[in-house]
Amino acid sequence: MIQARKHISQRYTYSSMIESKSFTQPLKILPLILVGLGIVLIAASVFSILNDTSPQKDFSTVPIKVNYSAPELTLTDTQGISHSLTDYRGQVVLINLWATWCIPCTKEMPALQSFYNKYKQHGFVVIAINDGDPRQDVLQFAKDYDLTFPIWLDPTYIATEQAFKTMNLPSSFVINRDGIVQFMWVGGISRDMLDARIAPLITEKP
Repeated sequence: MIQARKHISQRYTYSSMIESKSFTQPLKILPLILVGLGIVLIAASVFSILNDTSPQKDFSTVPIKVNYSAPELTLTDTQGISHSLTDYRGQVVLINLWATWCIPCTKEMPALQSFYNKYKQHGFVVIAINDGDPRQDVLQFAKDYDLTFPIWLDPTYIATEQAFKTMNLPSSFVINRDGIVQFMWVGGISRDMLDARIAPLITEKP
C-alpha cells in the first residue's frame, strides 16, 4: 500500500509540474528581485546613518527646569577641608553626583571640565560630589581626567540619599545665585547642551 501511494503521488507531482510549467519561470526571477531590493535598502540605510548630522547624535540628556531651595549640605574635599553649599551663595553652582565606576559619569567629565574652564571667571563653579569611593581612587580619577573643579567626598551617601534624594548616577543640579535649584537632570550631558541650557543662567544680568 505504501508503494502504491508513492506511485500515485509521483504521477500527480509529475502531472502538476507539466501543467504549471508556464508559471515557474517568473517565480525563478522573483528571489533575484527581492535580493536586489534588499541590497538597495541596506545601502540606503548605511548612507543615511553615515551622513546624519543631527544634533541628537550625542544622545545628551536634557536639563529639566525646576524651582526649589537648595538643600543644606556640608562635606569635606579630597584634602579633608570642610565645605558647605551656603559658602557658594552668590555663585551659580553645578552639583554633579558621580562615582568612578559609573561609565556615563566618566564620559561627561570632559564636558563639565571644559564648561567650568570657560565660565569659572563669571561666578560659576562645578562641585563634583563623589558617591562613596575611597579617597585614593577619587584622587587618581581626578588626575587621570585633569579635573580642576572642587571635588567633595561623600562616603556615607548624604548628598544622594538625604540632600538631593536620588539613587541615580550621574545626577546634576544647578543652583542659581540666590540658592534656588533651577535645573536638574539624570544621565550624562554634552558640552553643547550645557552651552544651550546652563550658560544663559550664568551670564544673565541680575
